[in-house]
Amino acid sequence: MTAHAPQHATQDDDETGETVDTETTRARPADGERMRRWRMVLGADSAESTGCTLTGQDVAMDGALDALYGGGGKKPGGRGGGGRSAGLGASAPSVARWLGDIRTYFPSSVVQVMQRDAIDRLGLSALLLEPEMLEAVEADVHLVGTLLSLNKAMPETTKETARAVVRKVVDDLEKRLESRTRATLTGALDRSARISRPRHRDIDWDRTIRANLKNYLTIPGADGEDATGAVVPERLIGYGRASQSVKKDVILCIDQSGSMAASVVYASVFGAVLASMRTLATRLVVFDTAVVDLTDQLDDPVDVLFGTQLGGGTDINRALAYCQSKITRPADTVVVLISDLYEGGIRDEMLKRVAAMKASGVQFVTLLALSDEGAPAYDHEHAAALGALGAPAFACTPDLFPDIMAAAIEKRPLPIPDKEAQP
Repeated sequence: MTAHAPQHATQDDDETGETVDTETTRARPADGERMRRWRMVLGADSAESTGCTLTGQDVAMDGALDALYGGGGKKPGGRGGGGRSAGLGASAPSVARWLGDIRTYFPSSVVQVMQRDAIDRLGLSALLLEPEMLEAVEADVHLVGTLLSLNKAMPETTKETARAVVRKVVDDLEKRLESRTRATLTGALDRSARISRPRHRDIDWDRTIRANLKNYLTIPGADGEDATGAVVPERLIGYGRASQSVKKDVILCIDQSGSMAASVVYASVFGAVLASMRTLATRLVVFDTAVVDLTDQLDDPVDVLFGTQLGGGTDINRALAYCQSKITRPADTVVVLISDLYEGGIRDEMLKRVAAMKASGVQFVTLLALSDEGAPAYDHEHAAALGALGAPAFACTPDLFPDIMAAAIEKRPLPIPDKEAQP
């Protein structure tokens, strides 16, 4: 809830003679509005202390909030004390009505948070197995993660609806992420593939001439003819003969433990985008205690997502052993490990594999998370050990991922966010 912004501003001079915006400095909610907000935050039990009685749509909004965040302190993080109790229960019709109500009263970003809280606090995951529930929810990355975790328990009657929900989220992500990713990586690939001794038909004459203008020579004309000039190309610039041939190999190695749900969604979308670029050979591997290669499904990230199995243990060493076996051009390979590093396998072997890959020329990137969820939980000891090997581990937002990949392709230092705070 926010107060309405003032429509007009006035200016006065303060004691120092400087002009100040008096309307801005005075812009505070009126007492009644302030109490209304507190009443909405604290719930019905605060009515007497706030002296505020809700009317109109506020009553319906408070009811929707109370159904989720009420609970008399019995639910963790409840909105208030007293005798309030959650009102959703396990009734599918009441949940469907509640989902419709919150979409009416609150903006999409708030709806997504409330849905997530309902799933976590009130155990509504099972209701998502019903098609009518899925049709009522506001689809987002976190909902996709929940659906994927329920994939094995999902009845056939729900699977098509679930795929449609996941498809909508994936399509929205691709629209947001694909253009910048392709543009950023195409430039990085071109720069990394530039060669100084191209064959004649592969010479980029525009670049070559610009690079050699300092070598312009004037040649006197013979028998009274006018002098001519020429550029002596001491340095030729060009690209490989097959400019659309594969220039780099990328291996995305994704931890599919339950805590990595959002990262799995984003990584699958990025994997599909990278796979669509002919100058990259992209492999996508997901793992828990087993390793699954989903490369043949990269043409459709929805198929990739439904090929994952969120939850279970973690064996990073086994996953890296598989990835290492698929590397044929170490100097032209980028391995991206996306994991919170809670290793259930052999820690020392995992570190040895990373060291061996780096020694062979592989660009190794460790992302503790690929999401917008903020600072992730991760194994600090393992992160520090990787950092000591020259493979710093850090969290990355989807918007930063193209820049991370571009730097890895060009073998530049990675643009690590908040570097001083990294392990």
